[in-house]
Amino acid sequence: MKTSTLKHLAKDHHFRVAIFGSARMKKNDPRYKDIYNLAKMIAKEGMDVVTGGGPGIMEAASRGHKEGRMGNLVHSMGLTIKLPKEQITNKHLDIKKEFHRFSKRLDEFLFLSNAVVVAPGGVGTMLEFIYSWQLVQVNHICHIPIILLGYMWHDYLEWIKKWPMKRGFLGPKEMECLYSVNTIEEAMDIIKKAHHKFMRGKGDKCVNYLKYKIED
Repeated sequence: MKTSTLKHLAKDHHFRVAIFGSARMKKNDPRYKDIYNLAKMIAKEGMDVVTGGGPGIMEAASRGHKEGRMGNLVHSMGLTIKLPKEQITNKHLDIKKEFHRFSKRLDEFLFLSNAVVVAPGGVGTMLEFIYSWQLVQVNHICHIPIILLGYMWHDYLEWIKKWPMKRGFLGPKEMECLYSVNTIEEAMDIIKKAHHKFMRGKGDKCVNYLKYKIED
């Protein structure tokens, strides 16, 4: 799908949730099932999801979203990446766009999204989390919620407070967009509040596709 088409879809006033997480997560993993169920809730509320389009957590999100729509006109978008070892694209996507550079792909994620959920994952997931956080921090995108789902993030947040924050490299206000939660119900509560704020917004509504100017 062409970038121009994605940009056109970004203007349809849908609220979109980016879901980041490991491609290595298996279907029998409780965390896979959590994301599947969270995406079902997101679809029922009439929101889109944006994922990397691959297996694992990405598949769980796209699959759950597809099965939870109940007639809602919503989309599951997959922003796939070209890798030396070919990654399998999951079959539950409505819209797919392939990228050759992680940087352009990350830009597109934040251009499209109104909330971010970070599930457990490795280097790629941590990159996606930090990049999202940085763009909020420097006001390049709207003050969207970044929801860290699962116990693996607790120690990382404590490290941030103990080291960079304690040494004055960032302040408490810069962590206000971060939400550490243990359950999908907690995550969904934050998403619904952000969605409500988005839907009631008028001319002063902050929308990333207007605020974050990316190159074609």
